[in-house]
Amino acid sequence: MSVLFKTLAAALLLGGSAMAMAANDGQMRVNGLLTTDPQYRETWQHVVKKEERLPEWVMNLSGDAEQMTAVEENGHKYLVGPLCQTQPTCQNERLIVAFSFDKEDAYAMLVEVPAGLPADKSPTRHANYRFLGKPDQGMQGLLMEQLKKDPNWY
Repeated sequence: MSVLFKTLAAALLLGGSAMAMAANDGQMRVNGLLTTDPQYRETWQHVVKKEERLPEWVMNLSGDAEQMTAVEENGHKYLVGPLCQTQPTCQNERLIVAFSFDKEDAYAMLVEVPAGLPADKSPTRHANYRFLGKPDQGMQGLLMEQLKKDPNWY
């Protein structure tokens, strides 16, 4: 029994190491950022602290996320990715997040589409866009471009 326990413990340790390596290789997701590094949490808290009426999943960056990608804007590198409260609610409400590589700056765009929008209506034309972190025009463009990469966004 103790051999099985030791084997299981070793497997768990190796799995944890593999997860840490994946995080270091850019395999990050928005919903894991705040738990991986206190600097991400501090920067995000600075972004949302003066905002009013944000959903809890936005405040905590929790929910369903895809892998983040590295992009460049105006000579600066950012880690960018989408977040939804749940996959089914993604068509109506999503967040596109960008963190600078040095973790000093964070920006986001909350996109809300009215529930019950007919399938033949373009979500682009009916969406409300709310920017967080006071992004300049270039960063706003970067966040919009990330949204347009979704094949269901037209």
